[in-house]
Amino acid sequence: QVQLVESGGGLVQAGGSLRLSCAASGISFSINAMGWYRQAPGKERELVATLTSGGVRIYGDFVKGRFTISRDNAKNTVYLQMNSLKPEDTAVYFCKLRGSRYDGLRLDYWGQGTQVTVSS
Repeated sequence: QVQLVESGGGLVQAGGSLRLSCAASGISFSINAMGWYRQAPGKERELVATLTSGGVRIYGDFVKGRFTISRDNAKNTVYLQMNSLKPEDTAVYFCKLRGSRYDGLRLDYWGQGTQVTVSS
């Protein structure tokens, strides 16, 4: 029932930009945070950026000011603006939603992933 629909991935040349979107639907609990992780071949999944319902933003160290996370609460949608992309940014990017049920149980949901490829 819960759906995370991602869009905006694709192929871009080094130095270019992409904007990823993730829209959540079917939510019947409190959303605590929405964000993005990525996984490159042979690498572990790592945090890109996350944004809590309280407005706290956390970025991975590799971002170095290039990426910006934002949200539209009315649409339950989170965005990731990626600028100055590098070939090292090539990975599958996953949207993640964290919420909490009425009894405090933590709930995590993941999108299917969208491919970002940066050519040199």
